[in-house]
Formats: sequence, C-alpha cells, structure tokens
Amino acid sequence: MGSFSPIHLLVLAVVAILLLGGGRFSNLMGDVAKGVKNFKKGMAEQDDDLPAKPSARIEAKKAADPAFDRDGNQVRDGIREDR
Repeated sequence: MGSFSPIHLLVLAVVAILLLGGGRFSNLMGDVAKGVKNFKKGMAEQDDDLPAKPSARIEAKKAADPAFDRDGNQVRDGIREDR
C-alpha cells in the first residue's frame, strides 16, 4: 500500500507530460542530459589536472636524542642544540 508499482509511475509520467506539454518536458530532459554530460566532462578534466605520480612524502624531523641512558647516566646536557 505504501509503494508505487511501475503502472503508477507510468500514469504519473503521462499526467506530467499532459500538464507540462510534450515540448517543455523534452526540453527539461534535454537540459538534464546536458548537465550530466558537463558534469562528466568536468570530472574527466579534473582527473587530467592531477599529477601522474604521487608527490614525495614530507619527511618528519629526527626523533630527539634521550637526555639519559637506561642506567640513568646523563648522556647530554640540558642545552637544546636546535636553537
């Protein structure tokens, strides 16, 4: 009771054609087809703009050297070397 059968959809399409007129309906469908075609063309152009190979990854900075070793002995002093 809540779903449309193909016959219901066909009747609705005929009523829409009668209300809107055959010419207006065909123009509307032509405009929809042009929109889909332009969308596909735009997506193809966007794919062409992408680089052929992926760009190199950004290298992260080297991990900081520990200030103390496993035994608790100081390996380096507290002065930062990167300043």
